[in-house]
Amino acid sequence: MSEPRRKLIAGNWKMNGMADAALLQIKDLAARASKIEQPDCDVLICPPATLLREMARATVGSPVKTGGQDCHAAEKGAHTGDISAEMVKDAGGHYCIVGHSERRADHGESNAVVKAKAEAALRAGIVAIVCVGETLAERDAGQTLDVMTDQVRNSLPAGATATNTVIAYEPVWAIGTGKTPTPDDVAVVHAHIREQLAGLLNDANRMRILYGGSVKGSNAAELMAVANVDGALVGGASLTAEDFWPIVNCCI
Repeated sequence: MSEPRRKLIAGNWKMNGMADAALLQIKDLAARASKIEQPDCDVLICPPATLLREMARATVGSPVKTGGQDCHAAEKGAHTGDISAEMVKDAGGHYCIVGHSERRADHGESNAVVKAKAEAALRAGIVAIVCVGETLAERDAGQTLDVMTDQVRNSLPAGATATNTVIAYEPVWAIGTGKTPTPDDVAVVHAHIREQLAGLLNDANRMRILYGGSVKGSNAAELMAVANVDGALVGGASLTAEDFWPIVNCCI
């Protein structure tokens, strides 16, 4: 029998946060996490790129890690406004989110683009968090599992292992809406993702699959108890330590 997968609670701040207030929040979170002698989960905050270096410095010596929200596939070059995975690492990031539904929808990112970005994260020596998820129209059409098959198989980076890659399932229709699928629905999708990984990786049973989509303190414990749910990718509820900590606390 394989060892239990260590949960990861990751906060995606998206385009939110100014330096002074953000540092207060990350220091509060780091102080709370540091009081736990041996936490049973990993804690991650992915702030805007403007805050990453300062927040990484503020969490040194604490269990809290920091990461980027996106990266370019190239290491460097004429890509105005973009940052590379190497830059994320240089700023103190240990992880990088790629393929979030807002990137796929707002910037037209295909599975191939997401895969290239995930491979860039691996190249830079940081962990890729590869996001997958269906739209409401796809859900209503009964296409959820087909979409998961397509996105997992075609977004996963070459060289992916349970150590360098994490999958995050975020049903697009649940992000920021307050709506969440039932625990049974989540279990079905996560089991399907695990099955797809089994056909691609030798250590598929060890790869972490996070759930995201309106995760908050009031529903976190129930969602984290679902089979094959190995943590959460949290949006709005991660912006303050007060709201984020109850989610972390249910996994400590």
